[in-house]
Amino acid sequence: MSEHISDDLVLYELKDGIATLTLNRPEVRNAQNGKLLYALDRAFQRFAFDDEAKVAILAGNGPHFSSGHDLGPTGDRETSFDRVSLWWDHVGKEGVENRFARESELYVGLCRRWRDLPKPTIAAVQGACIMGGLMLAWSCDLIVASEDAYFADVAVDFGIPGVELFAHPWELGSRKAKEFLFTADRLSADDAHAAGMVNHVVPRQELMGFSTRLATRIAARPRIGLALAKQAVNQCDDLMGYRSGTDSVFGLHQLAHAHNAEVIGHMNGPGSTDLVKKALARDAK
Repeated sequence: MSEHISDDLVLYELKDGIATLTLNRPEVRNAQNGKLLYALDRAFQRFAFDDEAKVAILAGNGPHFSSGHDLGPTGDRETSFDRVSLWWDHVGKEGVENRFARESELYVGLCRRWRDLPKPTIAAVQGACIMGGLMLAWSCDLIVASEDAYFADVAVDFGIPGVELFAHPWELGSRKAKEFLFTADRLSADDAHAAGMVNHVVPRQELMGFSTRLATRIAARPRIGLALAKQAVNQCDDLMGYRSGTDSVFGLHQLAHAHNAEVIGHMNGPGSTDLVKKALARDAK
């Protein structure tokens, strides 16, 4: 069975029980605005509720998986969408009422929804996976990276501890997470694999083929067994502090935004767009 669903921002294809969800803003390196993230949520809902869909692969169209949050003119920061949580609409609110409501829903809330899907998910990552892109990959159960993939979080240069869903210690271990954040250095696919954040590293041309074969192996196993195994691991992570830790650091993230807004006049500090461009640059160190 093969089914293609047309969506300008997130492409959805179902073939032989494998759903492929493809971020489709290659012109901005799959930067995430509200419109894209809610489209991705609809695609994940479709996957969750379709009995024919066994495993999902999250991919990105173009040379990069995702350059993180859209900080440019298409970032739709003051646009209202149909919300999935009970937080009020951020539009028309000021200060923390705006930032906390928007980011609780759009970044932390949606990523946690996707992490809690009872079906297995695989992120197929190529090129840049930086800032908010990390949160999309980390929301998936497995990560397959191409050899040219790289990972970075330059939030400390914004005066911010890290991206909104602060999973760094769980993904990298405490000492590697500190180095990753303190230096803002890129983490190569091989280094991410050595740290345990990435499951497999493959040549770029084999990324989707390998990910599909892995998904097919998983899809052959009993659905309830997979769901319970996934829930078991997630619950153990939560007992080891994942949920309370990410909640706590989200508060520090909002404190940093408030400090920047009060002292500098911009929640991300000056030059945030340039910092992301530097992280994307091919010759960045």
